[in-house]
Amino acid sequence: MTTIFIISAPSGSGKSTLVNKVRQTVPHLEFSISYTTRPPRGNEKNGCEYFFISRDEFEQMIREDEFLEYARVFEYDYYGTARRFLQKAEQEASDLLLDIDVQGAAQIKARLPEAVSVFILPPNRAELERRLRERSQDSEPVIQKRLKAARREIENYQKYDYILVNDRLQDSVETLKAILLSERLRRNGRPDAGLSARAESCRLEHIRERIQPILHSFADTAASGQ
Repeated sequence: MTTIFIISAPSGSGKSTLVNKVRQTVPHLEFSISYTTRPPRGNEKNGCEYFFISRDEFEQMIREDEFLEYARVFEYDYYGTARRFLQKAEQEASDLLLDIDVQGAAQIKARLPEAVSVFILPPNRAELERRLRERSQDSEPVIQKRLKAARREIENYQKYDYILVNDRLQDSVETLKAILLSERLRRNGRPDAGLSARAESCRLEHIRERIQPILHSFADTAASGQ
């Protein structure tokens, strides 16, 4: 049986780095490369970070029902997950890892409520802004748009099964691995107490107090009009 793992986070939270590191160490984990209509950034290559296709091609795939989920991000660019990745994972008896936004995650959970979802939070808004600026990919208006989008996306954190604060990279990698492996072992009737304990620390009821300052850092900025 294939388990679908959904990973969502505001842009700049370190999601891609976490996902890439986990993929290197967790076996039998198929990764879905999303399709998008946005142009490549920096050193991105077609078929590696994304499949870059035209708007017409994307909308043709929508008409042919080729997506598990799709969404328009920033009111223009499409992003979507092709069904074929789930079919491939099922054929290979692997699990499937999806790196998707909150819109796509909601669609997947509506269709496949057994999917396991993880929301990654930055340590605070200031750190998120620092990371966005350091990667030097976006203009100032785009950075501000991403920060505003992050505030809206973070409002969805309670809809996720696990919440992971990405403040120390290696710790976050190990915690994400624990979530994936503990869910897999539980599904197979072989739970691991150590992995389960680490994963359970990211459940909302256990992390609520820790994430309050993070949520307030975004709310305070919104109140000040930034």
